[in-house]
Amino acid sequence: MASHRKSKSDGSSAVPNALGIDIFQLLPSPPPNSKSFITISSSSGAAGTVPAVLNDMQENTTLNAQYEEKVRPCIDLIDSLRSLGVEKDLALPAIAVIGDQSSGKSSVLEALSGVSLPRGAGIVTRCPLVLKLKKVKVGKPWEGRLLYKDNEVKLGSTAEVEEEIRRAQDIIAGKGEGISEEMINLEIKSSEVPDLTLIDLPGIARVAVGNQPKDIGEQIKRMIRKQIDKQETISLVVVPCNVDIATTEALKMAKEVDPSGERTLGILTKPDLVDEGTEVKIVAVMRNLVIPLKKGYMIVKCRGQKDINANQTLAEAIKKEKAFFEDHLHFRPLLNAKKATVSFLAERLTRELVDHICKSLPHLENQIEEKLQTTVRELKKYGEAVPRSDKEKLTFLIEKIQRFNDNLSEVSRAEEPVEAEESRLFTKIRKEFQKWKQQLDQKATRLEEHLRDEVEEYSRMYRGKELPGFINYKTFEVIVKQNIDDMEEPAVHVLKIITDLIRADVNMIATNHFKAFPNLLRVTKVYIEDLRGQAEKTSEEMMRWQFKMEKIVYSQDSLYSYQLATSKQRGVSPFYTYTNADIKEMAHHVHAYFKIASDRLANQIPLILQYHMVQQYISNVQTSVLELIGEREDTNVEQLLRENGEIAQERWFMCEAWAPTPGLSGRWIWVTGLF
Repeated sequence: MASHRKSKSDGSSAVPNALGIDIFQLLPSPPPNSKSFITISSSSGAAGTVPAVLNDMQENTTLNAQYEEKVRPCIDLIDSLRSLGVEKDLALPAIAVIGDQSSGKSSVLEALSGVSLPRGAGIVTRCPLVLKLKKVKVGKPWEGRLLYKDNEVKLGSTAEVEEEIRRAQDIIAGKGEGISEEMINLEIKSSEVPDLTLIDLPGIARVAVGNQPKDIGEQIKRMIRKQIDKQETISLVVVPCNVDIATTEALKMAKEVDPSGERTLGILTKPDLVDEGTEVKIVAVMRNLVIPLKKGYMIVKCRGQKDINANQTLAEAIKKEKAFFEDHLHFRPLLNAKKATVSFLAERLTRELVDHICKSLPHLENQIEEKLQTTVRELKKYGEAVPRSDKEKLTFLIEKIQRFNDNLSEVSRAEEPVEAEESRLFTKIRKEFQKWKQQLDQKATRLEEHLRDEVEEYSRMYRGKELPGFINYKTFEVIVKQNIDDMEEPAVHVLKIITDLIRADVNMIATNHFKAFPNLLRVTKVYIEDLRGQAEKTSEEMMRWQFKMEKIVYSQDSLYSYQLATSKQRGVSPFYTYTNADIKEMAHHVHAYFKIASDRLANQIPLILQYHMVQQYISNVQTSVLELIGEREDTNVEQLLRENGEIAQERWFMCEAWAPTPGLSGRWIWVTGLF
């Protein structure tokens, strides 16, 4: 999980990710004895370097003689990321081979790979085939591997390839004529192949035949569109020369996702089947005059079924292909322009793929970094895995509980971190305290409105010989006590609301810290509920004692005198304008005293709740949970740390999906000047 930073040639630094995968770690400087380099410039102005061997191809009857192994690291980088499963989340640079049925797609791939692939009528490619060609030094034996599902088949010779692919397709897509999006990987190491990786997709079927699903055409199109719709994919569209190019479904699909043809390369096949006199039309297509593509077109002549039946070798086919174009009046200029033959196609594809990888690397690194950061955030939610030894488990439990308690301390201090658009617990509690103050103010207003009736009623029943304007203290005391008493139950209601807020917040914190450990979470929540009940009971008792004390009508003389003077300066309510002197005088005294009492309650009730429901309650929860790691005999660390199976599996899956494979971090490619 350690991250690191590696300096680039321009002095800037690659941004390390949390799981240790660093694209620039794979891109160190070339060794001192490396060969010369040429620059590949992209349309965006970025430039990459590849070995100058691409400019110094040697003629040979075998395809691999055109390349040296120095271009391989660029392709290996993407293949390694693909093998990690990165492609499930991110689009990787790729060349996808598409074409209508019987377009000659299989023949082109055979010519490039040197092995026979499934052929025949109908749909023969029923699963995407990732064809990884790796050139090795002359003299090294041919090696082949077929990987699909959990199977790995080592191939002893080129003759085994076709049958093994058919068997793999039957296992994945079932016996019959159905298709599947699950990929088959064919890796070939040979001195007679170019360095290249291609993705072969099923040929487009227009009409379902035999046992094929009725919507087979749409299934294939969806599969193809899923691949070529990615901006990171170059579409290699195979079109036979003996059909109208404008009617081919493959080229139509490529134009839909890539209208400008920026990432589409056309491949014309079967030039020997062109009717005499129509060659100029093919030349027009090759000159980009019919359906323009930024990458243009190439033309090849591969082995036909008749050649295969005659046991014609690939080496012989290459010779015959070259001779065909050299002798052809219309197509010879295409050969001279390096737009014809499989040999030049192999060179062109390698250039295209390496250039495409170079241009894609900066964006790809950003994508990987973003995905890794998201994954790390998700992993944090699941927490770390439980260690194995008893000592490490106890330490793990202590750290877990300590982080939980630290979080509670932050809540107690009103300093806990919160997500955007969320509020701290004390912010929510403060709003309830403000509502409590508003209730007291509203009570004062209602008191003034009903005071006349209360005073008149009391005067009618209990007035003695005093003259008007001399208030009866007993009347004043009864009115004050009754109105204060009316606020007791609303105060208890505030307690209930705040208790619910605190309970929800503390339970959420416990869940966030211990959700992976059901037993630990359950024990913690028992403490949370038991202690919450005790704190709530104590708070209610203290609040009711406060209201009992408020029934002792008392205030400091100076405070009362100040409030009474203020009330008289303010004047009386319009309700009392035309009433007698008793009510006017009583209104001033009641208003003055209730202002003092309500100010006390406005502060005292929140203080009681803060002390007992926040400070004391959280402190008691922390102490109780800490006792789990004390010297209690009934403490069972093993049971407390028994993990939720689903969470453990999800953590394992995320770590596996984004963990670097052995050897990847040590591999390097010398691609400089890219960024």
